[in-house]
This record gives sequence, structure tokens and C-alpha cells, in this order.
Amino acid sequence: MEPRRHRRLPGAPGHGQLTAVTLPPPGRLARARLLAGPEVGDAAAEALERTTGRTVERGGPAGGGPYVYVGAALPDALRGDGLLWFHSVNAGTDALLGAGPWPGGALLTRTVGRMGERIAQYVLGWVLAECQSVPEFAAQHARAEWRRIPSELAAGQTAVVHGTGRIGSAVAGLLRSCGIRTVGAVRTPRPVPPGFDAVAVGDEPVAARWVVAALPLTDATAGYFGAARFAAMGGATFLNVGRGATVDLVALEAALHAGSVGRAVLDVLPDEPAAPGDACWRLPRTVITSHSAGITADDDIVTDFAACLRELTAGRVPALAVDTTRGY
Repeated sequence: MEPRRHRRLPGAPGHGQLTAVTLPPPGRLARARLLAGPEVGDAAAEALERTTGRTVERGGPAGGGPYVYVGAALPDALRGDGLLWFHSVNAGTDALLGAGPWPGGALLTRTVGRMGERIAQYVLGWVLAECQSVPEFAAQHARAEWRRIPSELAAGQTAVVHGTGRIGSAVAGLLRSCGIRTVGAVRTPRPVPPGFDAVAVGDEPVAARWVVAALPLTDATAGYFGAARFAAMGGATFLNVGRGATVDLVALEAALHAGSVGRAVLDVLPDEPAAPGDACWRLPRTVITSHSAGITADDDIVTDFAACLRELTAGRVPALAVDTTRGY
């Protein structure tokens, strides 16, 4: 049997020590069956077949491994030695890793695709809508009221982005292109990431017009935005495009009432979908969207899977590999 090969992921500054990532043995990967979950549409499955030269199999693992699986959830029947590599159709892997112990030795990669671009446009859309008083004008229209409302320029203002990975950097880069000063919130000192003007270390105070959450959900980020962080926002608008459970909604509600958070835009919630009677719908000055800021397209899945496959074939750790001990 071919030995598993281990590589070290580049350490994310401020996020702990380096840990090993297991690469599938080339021989086993070359003969692995390609399985796909129901989340992979027919068009994406056909594209995966063209990319790999293998037939995409649906359903369970009857017939034996080794397997490569593309999907959103890991079937119980695949939690064994036969699983070499799981490629998630989603960018976030917290639900996947939270469903049970990850099979030892199985590589996990994720799909990002153009999600950073989509999420960045979502954030910019709300930022500009606020600068142009769109919510106020919409309310006036409903009252058939004519009254001038001052607008404000986005350029020259500051946005703090929590999460400086691919998505956070894309958000910062687009905001920066509009003249907004972008500050990345990091845990420990590090070079300024792409798209940012500066970094703020720890809980260093930054006077910001907008605070954007683009964090993954891990043990370290659960409830990250609580009473203390909201109290320090100084009336900024808070936008969450990361994970819902990084936010304490009770603390957010208190901050909205107190004015330390001026408005909130939440694309993600701790529990989704929110029922009509959920308290989140009653948060003041808040808009909730349906986890739609960065919907994954078929092209994203196929493009990122193909990129991971090329890197594996070359003996490299894919850039989209997930450190399953850290959750990102």
C-alpha cells in the first residue's frame, strides 16, 4: 500500500500553529472512483467527467474504494479508509466538520470560486445604498412624501473587515477601489493583506463607518461579536457575510437599541431559515437577506475542483485545502 504523504499548510498569521494536511497517494488517487452528492447538478457532473475523464457515480459507495467525493455533506457510508478526498461545494465547512469526526487521512477542500467577488458586490451595494439614503427614500415613497435627504460620499470613510482571507480581501479590495479606507482586523501582528490599507491587531480601536464580518465559524469565532465588540463600534453599520453563529444576536439587539451599532445587514443567521415569528425579524434598523450574498455556481465547483486536482497531481497542497483541526 502506498504511504500517505503529509504536507504542512502555510500558517495563517495569528491563528495558531502549523498542522499537517494529508495528501492522497498518487496511485490511489489515479484509480479512485468519482462520487457526487445530490447538490451537484447534472451540468456540473458532466463538467467533472470532462475534467477527470471518469464517470461520476451517484448514490452510495457500493463496489469498494478508493473514492473522491464532491458534495455538501459526507454520507455515513463514506466515513472510512476508502475516502481519499472530499471536495465541498460550499466555502464554509463548519457544518460538514460539525457532523462528526473527520475521517483520518482524508483530504478536505472547498469551493470559493467567484464567491469573493459576489460577496464584495453585495457589501458594496449595501454601503452605497446607505450613503444614498435608499432605505429612507424607500420609506418616504411608501408615505408618498417629498423631502430632500442629504447623501454622503463613501470615499474617505473607513471600513473594518474581520476575516482577511480570500473573501475578506475581495470585500476590502472592492471597497478600497471606491476610496474607502480598509482595515483588516487580525489577532496578531502581520503584514497588510491584499486589498487592505492597514491592519488593526487584537481589539485595537478603529473609528469606522462600516464593520464587515467575513469570519469562518470555528471554536475561536463562535459568538465572536458580542456585547464588548458591539459596544466599541461607535454607531457603525454592521454587515455579516461570514457565519451566523459568530454573532450574539441578543448582544446585537442591545447594541442597536443603545446606538453603538447604527444599522445591521445580516446575510447569515445562527439558525436558518428564520421562521416568520423569529425575533431576528424584529431587530431595529436591520435588514436580513437569505444567505444569498455568495451563492455558489456550477462553474465555481468545477473550476475549483479542477484547480485542486492539478495541484494534487503536481504533489502540492491545494490552496483550497482545509485544516480540519482548525476548521478553515
